Amino acid sequence: MQTKTKKLGTLTLVGTLLAGACLLSAPAKADTAAGATMFKAKCAGCHGADGKGKDALKTTDMGAADVQKMSDADLSTAITAGKGKMPAFKTLTPEQVKDLVGYIRSLKK
Repeated sequence: MQTKTKKLGTLTLVGTLLAGACLLSAPAKADTAAGATMFKAKCAGCHGADGKGKDALKTTDMGAADVQKMSDADLSTAITAGKGKMPAFKTLTPEQVKDLVGYIRSLKK
């Protein structure tokens, strides 16, 4: 009887630990509100407060299909390393970049 109880207790413990590990490894969602604030501070000067770009500067519309089809990794690289005339934002934390990408995703047309 004790053997069954021990095995059941061990299985329960292992299952609980595995479930906890899965929860810890799940990626956190982007904070789009924080991303919107960051966008207004860092990006709106060139891309417009609405993210539609500025004709005078010939900047990209963040809601356009060519931007939205980019992977999160490609958007993150463009933000941190720059792209074309866009400067690199190397001082942003990975969390801030993730939030910006989440906000850019929210601009999808």
